[in-house]
Amino acid sequence: MAANLSPVASPALDVERVRRDFPILDTVVNGHPLVYLDSAASAQRPRAVLRAVEEYETHSHANVHRGVHALSQAATAAYEGARERVRRFINARSTREIIFVRGTTEGINLVAQAWARPRLRPGDEILISTLEHHANIVPWQLVCEQTGCTLKVAPINARGELELEEFLELLGPRTRLVGVAHVSNALGTVLPVKRVIEAAHEVGAVVLIDGAQAVPHSIVDVRALGADFYVFSGHKLYGPTGIGVLYGREELLAAMPPWQGGGDMILTVSFEKTTYNELPWKFEAGTPNISGAVGLAAAMDYLESLGLPAVAAHEQRLLQLATAELARLPGIEIIGTAAQKASVLSFTMKGVHPHDLGTVLDAEGIAVRTGHHCAMPVMTFFGLPATARASFACYNTEHDVSELVRALGKAREVFV
Repeated sequence: MAANLSPVASPALDVERVRRDFPILDTVVNGHPLVYLDSAASAQRPRAVLRAVEEYETHSHANVHRGVHALSQAATAAYEGARERVRRFINARSTREIIFVRGTTEGINLVAQAWARPRLRPGDEILISTLEHHANIVPWQLVCEQTGCTLKVAPINARGELELEEFLELLGPRTRLVGVAHVSNALGTVLPVKRVIEAAHEVGAVVLIDGAQAVPHSIVDVRALGADFYVFSGHKLYGPTGIGVLYGREELLAAMPPWQGGGDMILTVSFEKTTYNELPWKFEAGTPNISGAVGLAAAMDYLESLGLPAVAAHEQRLLQLATAELARLPGIEIIGTAAQKASVLSFTMKGVHPHDLGTVLDAEGIAVRTGHHCAMPVMTFFGLPATARASFACYNTEHDVSELVRALGKAREVFV
């Protein structure tokens, strides 16, 4: 599952018990029980995460690393304990390889400015795919403007899959960095990242994987993958917003200059010279999101208590059911039909703008995402301004799928 999110045999998930762990699911929206199908944007948080954050804020809050008093020591222990929890979750070698950031976007920008910008020159190439989120496009465009290097883009096919052979043909001696998503946020496509990493390493390129949409749905082992950098966000993993992780191989991080300057990322400061702190703190300037790290650790505990294989199998069943049901509806076109998909279903309704469709669904208590999903090149490829996107998580049920189908039928009556 580390590379391809392949389904495996696993015990059935007790979804009704899981749902009781998420108090927000008791919400009533426009007179209807909430059906939350927007977890690819931001997953809801279980009580275990809410309580962990409350416990920290209520009993342990202080600034970290700088105090000898009891609360500071407790906060530091909680924060650094969260780092160790992340290390175990993705099987990194050392906590020195775990950098806390605000989210996937900040992690990618850190690599762009601290690894790529100082090293790349005119004639060098960065290779990404058409499937990327804007966060894995714009930072590399900035590096190209700053250094004179070239951005190359591997194509996709009509199913929304990476054209692997053409990707491999674009790799060459000038390729210095490859940046691809593990899972497409817009389509749910699972990319063959293990093969991508191996091929990139054969030409001497460094690889960054955007794992924001992968870590909630599969066991990710960064050492098994061989990724040089791997980034993800806490809020898609049932954790708080404003916290994320950059994993980087220690030898790469050690050779990189700091991205931001300030407190805690230094050892000594004088007006003549500053010496920088050791890893991982060299990249964590200023007071960090301590409660966010605590909540992220609790989210990882919670998800592993459910069993990631069981969660993945449940989500795949819902995806297959929803795909089959929507395919039978008149006027519905499913966008992105890759053979390997995570629990994301993008679609359009003929003659109806996705924003209007989303409004009708919301009136029925159903939350889906509509728009270009920060993946405008994907929309351009399919000739669309936007899609509606339903995304499934551990707390969704077959009833949620039937409610989506019912509401889409009502939307068709309104608009068509």
